[in-house]
Amino acid sequence: MEIILLLIYAGIVWLLFFKFKLLPWTFVSQVIVITLPIIGLTALVLFLNVVAPSSPDVRVINYVVQVTPRVTGRVIEVPIEANTPVKKGQVLFRIDPEPFEQKLQELQAKQPELEAKLDTAQAFQRELNEQLRGARSARAASEAKLALAIRREAQTRELAHTGAGSAFDHQQAQTDVASLRADLAQTTANAAQVQQKLSARTPSGDLSDVAQARAALEQLKAQIAYAKWELDQTVYRAPADGTVVNRNCVPASTPRNCRWRR
Repeated sequence: MEIILLLIYAGIVWLLFFKFKLLPWTFVSQVIVITLPIIGLTALVLFLNVVAPSSPDVRVINYVVQVTPRVTGRVIEVPIEANTPVKKGQVLFRIDPEPFEQKLQELQAKQPELEAKLDTAQAFQRELNEQLRGARSARAASEAKLALAIRREAQTRELAHTGAGSAFDHQQAQTDVASLRADLAQTTANAAQVQQKLSARTPSGDLSDVAQARAALEQLKAQIAYAKWELDQTVYRAPADGTVVNRNCVPASTPRNCRWRR
């Protein structure tokens, strides 16, 4: 390239100074004509070494990617040939999907059972809430009846002491107070028992049985999603455009040595 540039430059100098004699051929012009190509070629070589370096050692590198499927199984189809170009998304091979389909069906069959358990636990929680409200209402009613019975007992006692009432009425009022106190104790115990059952709650407010049933259902859903992903991975597709090399996997084998080149 330098020689070609010098020849072009020499032709221009010959035309300017000798052919058409547009410029005088003096000592100054001779120095300029000789110095200019030296400076120009030096600057050009330095510039090219920076922006476009060259080397006599040339290497060609191909990116070779070994295919490693995310699931293992028996290869049932290899629709590509060695040393043939493939496009991104093209099927390289298929693995037998039957074991993965069976696993997915087994997991999906468990989902209704766990959903039923969650519904049962939630229904039990609602029942406990209703029992607690009923027990509290019964206790409030017993407290009101007991307060009335205590006032009545006091009135009959005063009447019996003054002779305006019978001693039997006073004794009956005392019996009513004792009976209502027993009823209040029973309703209080019932409310405490239901409250104790409802005390085992998670921070979200659910009973432990509801939380366990919900966690089991969510875990099963995650397993189903993973099983679907595994089933989808039985079809291995080219991640990018390239060329298949060293196709060592064939149907009814495990895909371990399939390679392709970008």
